[in-house]
Amino acid sequence: MDKSWMQADRRSNEYRSGVEAFIEFALVNARDPYHICCPCTKCENDKDFSAQVIKTHLFLNGINLDYDIWDEHGEVVVNSESDSDRYSNEIDEDSETDSSGSSIVGGHMEAKCDVQSDSDGEEYLSGEYTGFRQFVDDGNKPLYPSCTTHTRMAVIVKLYNIKTKHSMSESAYSDVLAAFAEFLPTGNSIPDTLSEANKVLTALGMDYTKIDACPNDCILYRKDYEEETKCPRCTKSRWKLDSNDKEREGVPAKTLWYFPIIPRFKRMFQSPETSKSLTWHATTRKKDGFLHHPADSTSWKFVDEKWPAFGDEPRNLRLALSSDGFNPHSVQSNSYSCWPVILVTYNLPPWLVMKRKHMMLSLLISGPKQPGNDIDVYLEPLIDDLKLLWAGVSGVYDAVKNEIFTLRAVLFWTINDFPAYGNLSGSIVKGYNGCLICLDQTEPTRIKNGRKMSHNNNRRFLEKYHPYRKLKAAFNNRIEDRTAPVPLTGEELLSRLEQEVPILPLGKKDKTPK
Repeated sequence: MDKSWMQADRRSNEYRSGVEAFIEFALVNARDPYHICCPCTKCENDKDFSAQVIKTHLFLNGINLDYDIWDEHGEVVVNSESDSDRYSNEIDEDSETDSSGSSIVGGHMEAKCDVQSDSDGEEYLSGEYTGFRQFVDDGNKPLYPSCTTHTRMAVIVKLYNIKTKHSMSESAYSDVLAAFAEFLPTGNSIPDTLSEANKVLTALGMDYTKIDACPNDCILYRKDYEEETKCPRCTKSRWKLDSNDKEREGVPAKTLWYFPIIPRFKRMFQSPETSKSLTWHATTRKKDGFLHHPADSTSWKFVDEKWPAFGDEPRNLRLALSSDGFNPHSVQSNSYSCWPVILVTYNLPPWLVMKRKHMMLSLLISGPKQPGNDIDVYLEPLIDDLKLLWAGVSGVYDAVKNEIFTLRAVLFWTINDFPAYGNLSGSIVKGYNGCLICLDQTEPTRIKNGRKMSHNNNRRFLEKYHPYRKLKAAFNNRIEDRTAPVPLTGEELLSRLEQEVPILPLGKKDKTPK
């Protein structure tokens, strides 16, 4: 594709024709014609607009001359270099890196590393990294021997997205793969069945584990309960019931999908670009006393001071957990509630930390009912891995420093709305003690006819001699002379949890029929 027009004068016919050709190319490959990345010098593919707005931007601001591979707009590059060149070159800064650590340019993938031939490196290469490198090599293969526009990986991912979007069955998807392969030249690399396609994607670290759960959210059927067929707490069957109330053995009543996080964190450090971004907070961050990044926060500094061995290693991860319910069927009248649990890595720079490609889905809790306070049951496998990460996971390869190190991680915060905050923390978020700070000193006023709680004691948090403290008529006809409640310390909170949690069993009770 001719891109010489990018260097031409914006007033010339050559530039005008080039812009038209680019807009046409972007529309052909766009998922949403009204949300296309704008490659002008100001937006630099960080903002999405319609084609007409992008066209205006390209004439007013000019196109970013460094954007020589239009990967954000569907251009696919087939790498024809040798294996040694492929893994020794630097990753293009404009390429997109997924949360597993591999660099993806359209359908083309790169994993760059040149491990020294010492004993540790050879041992590591003979393990999981060798498999990942082989996966990247296979994924870069052209769709068929003479193909120069599409790679095997790009087509597999595209077809898999179509399967997911239209809820195709496994047999239907396998038939589509077989039919699609018939129209391609001999020697094409399209998998014949869904299981073969899954093997290709699994090598990227996208594997998951299905864990059966009690329909009343009492337990997960793992560890001590793995062989059970009935819940030991509520005696509910593990299996679904048919219309005749007979158990359909082997068909779980409720399922948890767990996407292991440790292999994916390892993948992130195998990409030089992502590995470099994960230490940006220590190497490139501006340190002028202002809050530019979570590394400037009190929580970050507190962890560094309390656990200096953890803070001295900039590659150690600081994570946040976010969860909320949604209806996957997009039907408002349907009360089905599915709960994803997402991890956010705060080591990344501010412009990357909240990008979708860096948000790591760790759990998917199926419905139809929301787990409520029993979400603790479903967080168990994730917490187990977080404990391992806190203790340290050895054998992690850093592609930037070309060394193997021990990775650790800590969970900093949770991101959620107020009801989900109550579910995750186990705190009361409504009623007379609904304030998480004041607790039993909340002292709300119940509106008699509205059946709502009114919180009129906020003046306690003002300074001692604030004039609002003496304004009676404007508030509740009282002068406020009390001080603000003191939040519980960590030790006090832990003591309460140890006293109260054993008294409150997990799981929901079946409603008694009327």
